[in-house]
Amino acid sequence: MNKLPLIARLCLPGIAAAILTSPALAAQPSAPASAEAAYQKERAACLAGSSQQDRATCLKEAGAALAEARRARLGNAEDARALADNALRRCKAVAPEDRDDCERMARGEGKVSGSVEGGGVIKELVTRSVEPVPTPPAPAASR
Repeated sequence: MNKLPLIARLCLPGIAAAILTSPALAAQPSAPASAEAAYQKERAACLAGSSQQDRATCLKEAGAALAEARRARLGNAEDARALADNALRRCKAVAPEDRDDCERMARGEGKVSGSVEGGGVIKELVTRSVEPVPTPPAPAASR
């Protein structure tokens, strides 16, 4: 007969796992507090079912984002600069007459509405072109 109380038998595997994985956890760099807070918020949304993904995918993505933050690959100034440079490079594929407007929007000019979660982001940049004033026809030469 097993002499360990039921509660000890139920908790023992969890305690053993915690002891075995604690060196691995200690070796990981810690994430910034904001990344930890974002992870906890995303995880809560996953568990509550309020995300746009199934629970398993949502939890996996939240964990992956936290892991990237721990590796300092998310949210740093180099990433923001690389994204801005990439946006400007994409404008090179735009027709020459629209390229200036594309570059202005890539730099943040204009109005942004909508969201990815809502189905799409709309960027709008209103430019006014000055139409040349038509020149009146030359007077007919009199004879």
